Amino acid sequence: MNERTLVAQNLFQVLSAYLATNEIEQLLEKPKSKDHGDVAFPTFILAKTLRKAPQVIAKEIAEQLSSDDFEKIEVAGPYLNFFLNKTKVSHEVLTQIIEEKDTYGSATTGAGENIVIDMSSPNIAKPFSMGHLRSTVIGNALSNIAQKLGYQTVKINHLGDWGTQFGMLITAYKKWGNKAAIDANPINELLALYVKINKLAKEDPSLKDEARAWFKKLEDGDTEALELWNWFKTESLKEFSRIYQLLSVDFNSYNGEAFYNDKMSEVVDLLAEKSLLTESQGATIVDLEQYDLLPALIKKSDGATLYITRDLAAALYRHRTYDFKKSLYVVGNEQAGHFKQLKAVLKEMDYDWADQITHVPFGLITKDGKKLSTREGNVVLLEEVLNEADQRALKLISQKNPDLPNPELTAHQVGTGAVIFHDLKNDRLNNFDFNLDEVVQFEGETGPYVQYTRARSISILNKANFKPDKAINYHLEDAESWEVIKLLQSFPEVVQRSFDKLEPSVIAKHAIQLAQIFNKYYAHVRILDENSEKESRLALVYAVQIVLKADLALLGVSSPDQM
Repeated sequence: MNERTLVAQNLFQVLSAYLATNEIEQLLEKPKSKDHGDVAFPTFILAKTLRKAPQVIAKEIAEQLSSDDFEKIEVAGPYLNFFLNKTKVSHEVLTQIIEEKDTYGSATTGAGENIVIDMSSPNIAKPFSMGHLRSTVIGNALSNIAQKLGYQTVKINHLGDWGTQFGMLITAYKKWGNKAAIDANPINELLALYVKINKLAKEDPSLKDEARAWFKKLEDGDTEALELWNWFKTESLKEFSRIYQLLSVDFNSYNGEAFYNDKMSEVVDLLAEKSLLTESQGATIVDLEQYDLLPALIKKSDGATLYITRDLAAALYRHRTYDFKKSLYVVGNEQAGHFKQLKAVLKEMDYDWADQITHVPFGLITKDGKKLSTREGNVVLLEEVLNEADQRALKLISQKNPDLPNPELTAHQVGTGAVIFHDLKNDRLNNFDFNLDEVVQFEGETGPYVQYTRARSISILNKANFKPDKAINYHLEDAESWEVIKLLQSFPEVVQRSFDKLEPSVIAKHAIQLAQIFNKYYAHVRILDENSEKESRLALVYAVQIVLKADLALLGVSSPDQM
């Protein structure tokens, strides 16, 4: 039980006539100074009901509270300041973590219900760039967090495997392509063709006409167009699979845009049956004025369908197939308008599950302040970044621990983990400029710092040959250990908060804070000295390494035992 819940339940014994437990918990505050306790309860809200001054109310409540959960309860004006019983709480926290180990922080709130996560979704025949990293690792972390709370997750890689860009690519290949070169280095060669035709098309509009014609052939099932499209797709998936393996990310479905080609006519028919379609300048739209949104363009004047039509078909298919409790779309912030339209159209279609659809937006990664763009050729290849991060990690590890067994594996866990952690420690909606020099460091708020802290804690345990024993009454009272205990105790609540906000950075920040507080503890307390507290201190170290590992695992980052 976290400290806020503990205080709320005690207060409820006195205030049950006025406030529910959850209402009390929402009112609780964290004191600005440790001298004012662990949790504070302001009494202002009761003044009107009780017709008394808040200071008087605080004093009267304190007189009625009696519990061994607290060392003391102080009245400070209108506030009740609660000092938790360090001996009791530390014992409960350490015992729980030792008993539950890797399952600590788990819950059954999901009750096995499905959450569908649309994530990553790179475009076929284009390189997997740094621009795809955010959707991939945010989606993967949200899946891990949801599973920790008892949900089943369905990770869908909605591949960009259809659209007019394939007309551009086929045209470029027919004009300048070389099969042998593409077989040898598919993605880079296809990227070069794509950049070339986009550049030339700015001066020669006829290239766009040719591209449209080739895409029409593809839509009509032309043999040559389909063969080229399938070839591009097969080669791309080989490349993508290798990168997903580096990131330790997998998927339940690779159904991309093309999968819904034969499912869009049903959407158009359903919209027509519900009298939601209107004509506008030759195009077919759904009017969304009542939602303060632009019209949803269902069909262009030439009869071609658009992204919204395809996403409506996908939403219907996913609900029928997975009966989801939530459907998350981990897609950049610039697509916010599109997902508002998607949700509004589904509401207009009277689907009550439209409210379960959530866009999970995120900010941009920039490089030297510039937006990454495949079309303009401003691309930073993710695989190159991961390889460089691993090499930097290997160099640092070799300097710190030249005798480390299997250094390449550890370097990959540290280097690639550093890139993932750096992304996820940033608030999801923030933009950030990527600089590898800041990412692969053993100091500062980095993934390697957290990993190194855990490896250090395991080293301490090994030196002491510590084996946790549930029969021992582990407990600590000192101020240094108390700061660590409170962070360990908060972990289950942190997992829940991260899920509620759909914000992995809550987990990353907890990991950083726990590593920092533990290192401070390590610097001030002689853990291995023979005294009455030695076993409890080692139990604390044991608990720290379990929770740091859990934090990192939720983010999709490995935890090497040695570094």
